[in-house]
Amino acid sequence: MLRLDHITVAANDLAEGVAYVETALGIAPPAGGAHPLMGTHNHLLRLSETAFLEVIAPNPSAPAPSRPRWFALDDARTRAVLAVSPRLMTWVVSTSDITSALATIPHVAKPAITVTRGHLEWLISVPPDGSMPFDGAFPTVIEWPAGPHPASRMADLGCSLVEFEIRHPEADTIAASLAGFLDDPRIRFSHDSAPSFRAVIRTPGGDRQLV
Repeated sequence: MLRLDHITVAANDLAEGVAYVETALGIAPPAGGAHPLMGTHNHLLRLSETAFLEVIAPNPSAPAPSRPRWFALDDARTRAVLAVSPRLMTWVVSTSDITSALATIPHVAKPAITVTRGHLEWLISVPPDGSMPFDGAFPTVIEWPAGPHPASRMADLGCSLVEFEIRHPEADTIAASLAGFLDDPRIRFSHDSAPSFRAVIRTPGGDRQLV
């Protein structure tokens, strides 16, 4: 039912987020676009025809959104963490039936809302307060419109995801909730005292680590 769709680096400032990824990977993610509903903008790096890396931040040029931004970007704790450095903050999985996914998968965020970027429109699970289950260690769920995945239209800079590790005090609970819905040998869950992520990304310059 679920497939790894994208991993998300969050920042308080988009340029800082892009520089953080470029330092880690040796490649700067190309510009993406803006999300009017959320007051955010992003850069995107293709990892396959159906997956990508996103760098996202509040858009200072956009009007303040009428609701809290997604990925807990308005949360004071998140902003304090990102003031120290951008970081790999969460991950997103895709489905062809988000209504069924939200009704079936334990701990998943609800409801599904419609979001746009340019002419692209999709459904994504975002609570009214913008929070993320398990501090972002549990994935957000997305349903793209029918047709080619957006990543297939991104420039191919020769990057791919080798491994994605989710660390959390309740890693076993998260893994159990996703068992039977998500089967990807690149993804592993590890118990740790605090939430964090580690992605190994293959680049033209070799395997690089992003945290």
